[in-house]
Amino acid sequence: MTEAIEKKNLRVMICAGEVSGELYAANIMREIKAELGSSYNVEFFGIGGDKMVAEGAEIIAHVSQTGVIGLWEVLKRARFFTRLKKQLQAMVDERKPDILFTIDYPGMNMRIAEYAHDRGIRTIHFICPQVWAWHQERIPKIARIFDHLITIFPFEPKLFDGTKLDCQFLGHPMVDVIAQTKREPAPELPWGNGYRIALFPGSRRNEIARLLPDILKAAVLVEKEVGECSFIIPTPTEHIDKLVRTQLSKCKIVPKQLALCAGNSRHVLQQSTAAIIKSGTSTLEAALMNCPHIVVYRVSKLSGMILRHMIKGVKNVGIVNIVAGREITPELLQEAVTPERMASELVALIKAGAAREAQLSELQRVCNSLGSEGAIVRTGKFVAQKLLKM
Repeated sequence: MTEAIEKKNLRVMICAGEVSGELYAANIMREIKAELGSSYNVEFFGIGGDKMVAEGAEIIAHVSQTGVIGLWEVLKRARFFTRLKKQLQAMVDERKPDILFTIDYPGMNMRIAEYAHDRGIRTIHFICPQVWAWHQERIPKIARIFDHLITIFPFEPKLFDGTKLDCQFLGHPMVDVIAQTKREPAPELPWGNGYRIALFPGSRRNEIARLLPDILKAAVLVEKEVGECSFIIPTPTEHIDKLVRTQLSKCKIVPKQLALCAGNSRHVLQQSTAAIIKSGTSTLEAALMNCPHIVVYRVSKLSGMILRHMIKGVKNVGIVNIVAGREITPELLQEAVTPERMASELVALIKAGAAREAQLSELQRVCNSLGSEGAIVRTGKFVAQKLLKM
């Protein structure tokens, strides 16, 4: 009779406070278990969402509760976050994890990491806080409270030169997402005739209100310049779809062929000639989809003054330009976001010529710098190897 092999128990406290981070966390959990194999029983607990629960995590707070956006929303729920911090600290003390693995969400995760690290628990963080943009004074603290930092941009490890932090770039997980999208059958999208142009006015009410009217005016000017065009605004959620439709009802100047598309934002970019995109993650998706684009961003004058004061580490706001180290996609910010400027920059990218070819070449260079597929697999293996050394 074969004796049962006793499994070794390992405990991983895992904290992902937002939807995007929770998806990464669930996939990394799966890779950790695959790397460790059947000889180990891994206990995961912390904060997260349904995907993490499906992978076996025990959570004390759901991303639907923790994933709030904006200072005012955080302040309104200050009591909740204070209570959550105490609960997580108690979990550290009671469960004594072998590793604390945190994903993005620096506001809370840095506090918990500091608490755990001071108690001798090894800490690993995935997705570097944006110290290259603001609050560079956080670098010494990050280097002190984390034992390992896994970055998603190739320029980030150099920020920690001279510290004792083990900082590694293992690739960007968006590369995997885009590769999967490219393997999928091309969906039928509501395009009309002519050049195909994607419009990304943002996902928040204020962004859409500030940007969409002028983006639509720019679209009309583009039509007059290049001829027949078809425009699509992707709306990834019902909430965003409602916000866009509400704003559209107030706009008197709109292009002849305009459609909304529920989801499929990456496929829209893949099929587009060019795009106008509010600064954010969509610009990186556009680069990986080989879609020439311009970046626009506009906030209130007060917010603009505050941001100019805070952002000292970089010259650009578009992530593609930050990775490139210079402006390769035109950035129109604040007062520069006019229909005329947007139309002029976009026309140059729509027409076959030097501007379009130059940007496509530079976008490819940026994409190559983000690493090959498998960032999540490599991250899971990294964490698993650290667990094996416990």
